[in-house]
Amino acid sequence: MSKPLSLQARLGISLGLLLTLLWIAAASITALLLRQEINEVFDSALQETSERLLPLAVMDIVEREDDGTSQRLGSLRQRDEYFTYVVRDPTGRILLQSHLAEPSIFPPYDGPGFRQTEGFRIYNEDALKGTVRISVAEPMSHRSTVFREVILALGLPLLLVIPISIAIIMLAVRASLAPLRRFRAKLAARGGRDLSTVPTGDLPAEIAPVATTLNGVLDRLKAAFEAERSFAAHAAHELRTPLAGAIAQAQRLRGETTDTAAAARAADIEATLKRLTRLSERLMQLARAEGGRLRLDAAQDLRPAARIVTEDAARKAAPGRVQLALPDQPVLSDLDPDAFGILLRNLIENALRHGAEDGRIDITLTPDGVLRVVNDGPVVPPEVLSRLTARFERGGAGNEGSGLGLAIVAAIAERLGSTLTLRSPATGRDQGFEVEIGLPVDVGLAADQTARPHPGA
Repeated sequence: MSKPLSLQARLGISLGLLLTLLWIAAASITALLLRQEINEVFDSALQETSERLLPLAVMDIVEREDDGTSQRLGSLRQRDEYFTYVVRDPTGRILLQSHLAEPSIFPPYDGPGFRQTEGFRIYNEDALKGTVRISVAEPMSHRSTVFREVILALGLPLLLVIPISIAIIMLAVRASLAPLRRFRAKLAARGGRDLSTVPTGDLPAEIAPVATTLNGVLDRLKAAFEAERSFAAHAAHELRTPLAGAIAQAQRLRGETTDTAAAARAADIEATLKRLTRLSERLMQLARAEGGRLRLDAAQDLRPAARIVTEDAARKAAPGRVQLALPDQPVLSDLDPDAFGILLRNLIENALRHGAEDGRIDITLTPDGVLRVVNDGPVVPPEVLSRLTARFERGGAGNEGSGLGLAIVAAIAERLGSTLTLRSPATGRDQGFEVEIGLPVDVGLAADQTARPHPGA
């Protein structure tokens, strides 16, 4: 299927063709009028020539001693002679002729005026009551040659003017469509979750209604998505209290019953309720990741938040299993610390839940804002790795968890415009799992704060 022409190309081609056709039509009409004018000019010259030559011929003939001779005028130098003439008496005898005149091209004299023969234009005139008759002939090829030269002189510049004009038309159309290209660029630069309206700016009147309609669609989609996220967040929040009460009742039942089977069922109920609680927490985090504010007006150091989240997660694991490596200088970012905490907590809990039970989890935050979480464990197949960031996707059928941890991380990365990379095996290893994400940081500001001397130093 061929690619459709752009609006710019369509306008440029159509206007260029229209202009070319108009020029061709104007040139054709001009050529017709010019040929008529050229014929009139040459007819006038032909008539004037005969009228000037006739008195001279009469004087020459009258002064002759022998009036029965035919005289041919000589030429002072070799040249082209466009007008030839013969002077004849009433019987048709030639009395005088130009040096290149061919008597055979002159038809019998039939009165004054213009005559047209095959290849010649002739003007007849007489004097002395018709006793001296002159016929002046001009070859039509001479007129055709002059006409072609004039047409070429007029037409050749058009071969240059037409391409230049078409190029100017294309540039003018491109300049006119510049607001439309800017609107398209703004729309293309939006992330998948950015549904805010696009400024219409100085769009042409023909395109502005389309942009307004598109902004209306974006507003409706934004309202629908916000309603969906709000419902999920509120539902998850409202479930926390009854779930906590149900967990307490299950724990009380376990403590009060002496029936072993009933205690086991109470334990199963408690475990299920706790999983449901974790799921509701993940749903609230996902709603925050997709719709909440992730960037602040001022940059803050991410290292304290990284320490707090890591220390809290390390309490649930064996001592020394969770290792955090932070740079000496601040890692300044306008990322909301709460959003950063959600991101890091999900990565650590994902590593604890799916990694090797006795394997170490290495967490690294570099000065340029690259966060890496690496854990031991079996290699994840590429076909599984490619879909781990989807919602409710687990690494295996037997794995516990909500299947939302990496989906939350992916949603935050997408809204930040960052790149989320999953690797298995981990870099430099033959097994394990690695997650890498780039965070927005101000490296220059961090370097300035590091180099600035502390008060009292």
